[in-house]
Amino acid sequence: MKIAIVMGSDSDFPVVEKGLKMLKEFGVEVDVKVISAHRTPFKALDFADKAESLGYELIIGAAGKAAHLPGVLAGVTILPVIGLPIKSSTMDGLDSLLSIVQMPKGVPVATVAINGSLNAALLAIEILSVKYPELREKLKNYREEMKVQVHEKNEAVQQKLK
Repeated sequence: MKIAIVMGSDSDFPVVEKGLKMLKEFGVEVDVKVISAHRTPFKALDFADKAESLGYELIIGAAGKAAHLPGVLAGVTILPVIGLPIKSSTMDGLDSLLSIVQMPKGVPVATVAINGSLNAALLAIEILSVKYPELREKLKNYREEMKVQVHEKNEAVQQKLK
């Protein structure tokens, strides 16, 4: 199981890094690349065109501002593409979100929240878990751990209230 995280800029890495760590914890092989839809469009097209033959099963496209990268990638490959809108200095990332989520009919991009790299990683894991049952088991364990943490936090709050 191998995916690519493609960022429009290296400035996106602090956001991407959280999801990258999650993917590695689940044992997913990940390559991270900086490819700009606007500054290196032919490289973006070439990567998307070759992604499947390079062994990738899914792509997370992270981009800010005029966030066309995930859509450009999705327009070339039939691999699932998850768009990760990055909060930029303008419009608090709403521009990025709208650029990614408003795809034309026939070229879908799954989109997560602004700076939602953990959910992008978890969505990628969920998609891959259809093919890889071991990921499904890890996801079940992850969800159970979340329940335990919520229970423990509730208990801590209840103790403070006494």
